[in-house]
Amino acid sequence: MAVVNMAAQPRVTPVILAGGSGTRLWPVSRRNFPKQFVPFSGEHTLFQQAALRFAPSDSQLFAPPVVVTADAFRFVVGEQLAGVGLSPTAILVEPMPRNTAPAVVAAALHLCAEDPDTLMLIAPSDHAIADAAAFHAAILRGMSAAESGQIVTFGICPDRPETGYGYLQLAHSPGAGGGPVPLAGFIEKPDAATAAALLAGGRHLWNAGLFMARADTFVAAFAAHAPECLNAVRAALLRGRADLGFLRLDADSFAAAPAISVDYAVMEHARNLVAVPFDGGWSDLGDWDAVWRAAGRGSTDGVVKRGPVTQIDCQNSLLHASDAGQVLVGIGLQDMIAVATPDAILVAPKARAQDVRRAVEVLKFTEAPQAETPRRMARPWGAAEVLTAGPGFRVNRLHINPRSALSLQSHQHRAEHWVVVAGSARVTLDGEQRSLIPNQSAYVPPHMLHRIENITTEPLEVIEVQSGSLIDDADVMRFEDPYARHVG
Repeated sequence: MAVVNMAAQPRVTPVILAGGSGTRLWPVSRRNFPKQFVPFSGEHTLFQQAALRFAPSDSQLFAPPVVVTADAFRFVVGEQLAGVGLSPTAILVEPMPRNTAPAVVAAALHLCAEDPDTLMLIAPSDHAIADAAAFHAAILRGMSAAESGQIVTFGICPDRPETGYGYLQLAHSPGAGGGPVPLAGFIEKPDAATAAALLAGGRHLWNAGLFMARADTFVAAFAAHAPECLNAVRAALLRGRADLGFLRLDADSFAAAPAISVDYAVMEHARNLVAVPFDGGWSDLGDWDAVWRAAGRGSTDGVVKRGPVTQIDCQNSLLHASDAGQVLVGIGLQDMIAVATPDAILVAPKARAQDVRRAVEVLKFTEAPQAETPRRMARPWGAAEVLTAGPGFRVNRLHINPRSALSLQSHQHRAEHWVVVAGSARVTLDGEQRSLIPNQSAYVPPHMLHRIENITTEPLEVIEVQSGSLIDDADVMRFEDPYARHVG
C-alpha cells in the first residue's frame, strides 16, 4: 500500500452543520435541545463525536472546524467543543432556520474570503460513523477530484433495501479501489420494491449528505444554480457582526434566503459531481430503529440498553433511560422501543419508529410542554432543570458553571428564593453583594434588581423556588448581560 505524505496534502476544513432540530428521537431529542447535543452511545454527544472525528491530529488532514448553528444553540456548541478540548475556526450563527443550503454557502463564503482553494467537508452533526479511519481514507480518495474543481459526495454502500434514505445513482459500478465515480443522478426515497432493485443493481449508494469541494467550487455552484440564496447569505455575512466569539449573520438579509436543502438547491443541478463509496458503519440515526441498528442490535438477544435499564426475556428491543434516578424495566418485550426521560415516556413497536413525529404533533396540538422543551435546558451560564411545577410556582435546580453569572435582572410578577446546595455563590440584591455557602439562602421579591454568580473554579448548584402570577421568560427584564442577549 502506498504511503500518503500528509505534509504535501492540503488540509480539509470540516463544516459541521449543527442547527437542525428533529423530532423522530423524541423524547430524548426535542426542538429546544435536539439530538446532536445528546449522547446516545458512550460519554460524548453526537456533535462532540462529529467534532472529534475531524479533530486536528498528527496526520494534519483536518483544520479546526467551522460550525454553523442556530442562535439558541450557540453557547451549547461552544461549551461542548470546549468539553472535548477543541477550538473552532469559526462558529456562524443563523438567526433563523433556513435548511442546509444557506448554511453551506455561508461557510463557503466565509472560507473563500480567506482562501478560495480551501477544501471544505460538509458534515451533519447528528450522524454516527463507526469507523472514522475508514472515512478518513475515503476523504483521501476524493481529495484529488475536489482539488480539481469537482464536488465529491460520499455515498454509503447499502446493506439492505432501505426505504428511508435517498439514493445516489452512479454512472457505473464502483471499482475495487473505491475511487470517485461520476454521479448520474439522485433518487428520492424509494418504495420497497424499488429499493430492492437498487440494491441488486450495484450502482447505487445511500445519500448521506456528506460533500467535499473547494470553497470557490461551492460558491460557483450556488452562483449558477441558486443565486437568490447566494446573494441573501452574502449580504447576511457582510452585515453580520462578531459577538463573544461568534459570527452572527444579519437577520434581515438572512431572512431573504430561501429555506431549501443543499441537495435541491445545488447538487441535483450540478454536473461536476462524483461519488466516493464508503462502507464504515454510517447511520443518520433518523429514528429509534436506526439507533438500535447503529448500536449493533445488542447482544445475541438483540436488546440494546442505555442508562439504568433492566430487561427480562426481551428480544430485539431498545431500552433507553436518560436519568440516573429513574429505572426502566422491560419484561418480555419483542421488537419494541421503550424510552424514559424524567418528564416523558415513549413505548412503541420498532416498526412504528417513524410515527414518533406524529406523537410530537399531537402533543404540540394539546400544548403539552413535553413536546418541545426538556426539563433540563442549557443556558449560557450552565443549565436550569425543572424539578416540579404547578399553578403559581416552579422549582428549579440551577447548575452554574465556574466563573459564570446570570444576567442582572428583575421580575415584575414573581418572587424567587435561592438556596445554595453546593459550591459558593455571590448574590447581588439591589446593588448590595453578599456571599452564600451551602444551606444559606436569599429571597428576591418582585421588582428587585438581582443577580447570582459563581466566582469560583468549582461548580455551583442552587435550588430556586419561583412563585407568582407569571412564571415565564416573558417576565425577565435584563439590565446587564455578559452573553450579549437582549437588554431592556
